[in-house]
This record gives sequence, C-alpha cells and structure tokens, in this order.
Amino acid sequence: MIVTEGLTKRYGQRDAVSSLTVSIPRGVIAGFVGPNGSGKTTTIRMLLGLVRPTSGTAQVMGHPITHPRQYLHRIGALIEGPAFYPGLSARANLQVLATLGGFPRSRIEGLLEQVGLADRARERVGGYSLGMKQRLGVAAALLPEPELLILDEPANGLDPPGIHEMRALMRSLRDAGATIFVSSHLLGELEQVADWLVVLKDGASLFAGPTTEVVGARSGGLVARPERVEELEVVERIAMSKGYAATRRQDAVHITAPADFAGPLNRGCMSAGVTLVELHPVQATLEESFLTMIEGGA
Repeated sequence: MIVTEGLTKRYGQRDAVSSLTVSIPRGVIAGFVGPNGSGKTTTIRMLLGLVRPTSGTAQVMGHPITHPRQYLHRIGALIEGPAFYPGLSARANLQVLATLGGFPRSRIEGLLEQVGLADRARERVGGYSLGMKQRLGVAAALLPEPELLILDEPANGLDPPGIHEMRALMRSLRDAGATIFVSSHLLGELEQVADWLVVLKDGASLFAGPTTEVVGARSGGLVARPERVEELEVVERIAMSKGYAATRRQDAVHITAPADFAGPLNRGCMSAGVTLVELHPVQATLEESFLTMIEGGA
C-alpha cells in the first residue's frame, strides 16, 4: 500500500525525514510512532502530496507521490485537528464536504451512526467537544469509502468508551479490506489494534514490520512468587547472585532476566527450601519496547 525508498525532507540544515525506507502491506492497521519531532507528520504530508520531498521516492497504491491526483481520491485522511464550519451542524458540514468532493450524500447518515454522532447530528459543531470533533473528522475521512485511511492522533480528546469505539471502528474497516495508517502516542491502544508498526526517531526508521516482532522479541523479565511472604528475600537474593536486578512488588519478586533464567531460578529456590507458587515470564509492552528502541537499546 505504501512504499518509501530513501525518502528525505530537509528544512535548511535539518532533516525532518532522513532516508526513510519502509513498506506497508495492504489490509493492515499500521501504527506510526516516534517521539515528538521525529518526522511523522512530515512523512504523512509527503504521502498526501502536501509537502514535496527533498530526495528519495515513495509510492502510494503503486503511484508515485509526485502525482498525488492519481490516488488521493482513494484516500481518507484526518490530519492534526479537523476543520469544520462552526455555525453548521455535523450533518450540514458533511453535506458540504460530500458536495465539494463529489461523494454521495446518501452515505452521511450511516457515517454519523458509525462514529456515534447520529443523535447529535443537528447540533452546531461550534458547540462540540474535542472528542466529538475528532469523531466527525473520522466520518469526513470516510466519505470517499477509502482504500487507505490515514489518521493522525484519532483518539485525541476521546474518553475511554470513545477510544474503545475508535478501536472497534478501525478493526471493522480493516476487516472490510481497508488499510489504516495511524499515528498515535497511545501506545497501549496501538498494541491492541496494530498489525504492523513503523518506528521513527530523528526522521529515520528504527523498525518497520509486524508488531509482534517488536513486542515478542523483548522480554519484560520474570515474576516469581514464593509460598510464604518471608521467603521473598531469599528469591531476591538468588536472582541478584546471578547478576540480575530484582525488585519486590507486593507478594512477588520482579526480576530483570531473560525467560530462560526461570529454570535456574526455580532450581535455586528448591535448593534453598523455597517453593514457588508462581513463576512466569512477562512480555514487554509496546511502550517498553518503544522506549528501549529510542534510547538505543537492543
């Protein structure tokens, strides 16, 4: 769906995007993450033909980004804050956008229902909360029945039920055949929905591939819980004697060690007369893996 090769955007002496080479397959929810200023928005703007690259190439749906008219009609996008006529209702705003874009107005009622605004469609958008405006922005992005949906912080301003609904909406669109490219700081949410991941730092790609390769490749350590609370110190001492950091949390010991240390730890505890009633590896979260990557860890 999206392929970039050496894509670069330079402002003065600074590269906002530096030799970006990534490939995003069709039919996935692709998370786009990185610290502030890492080049995410600039990359999205280049893909949409809003910014010209300094060098490198990119294609969207097989068409070069130097000719965006060949593919923009098949894309829906919500970039930064959506802009609407504040004096018009949500329904009227979508009617205007449908008319300008040449999209069927018959889709509007279904989209308002899809984003949870059907019962507020007659209200002026000027009175909408930030989360409601985000919902309306997603509805506007869906007007062309896009094959590719690009969302920049779509959960901005949403309450927990709204975030859950956004997650379900993205999954349903993917299941219907769309590809979704979503930039977000809510890594916990992306971990639940993203099949693919692109991680940027200083405009360059640190990782591009299946999300499971990021999360599954990094261990979050081990959790060991002895039968008796007074044995926590023994478990902690055994782990530390092997060179691993160990921290007591409530009635368990969290050990910064690879999963294969579970066997030696269990045998060490048995030799010390300690029975472990719980011993299991903890998989690192996407947030933990992301922080490790941008800090230069393995």
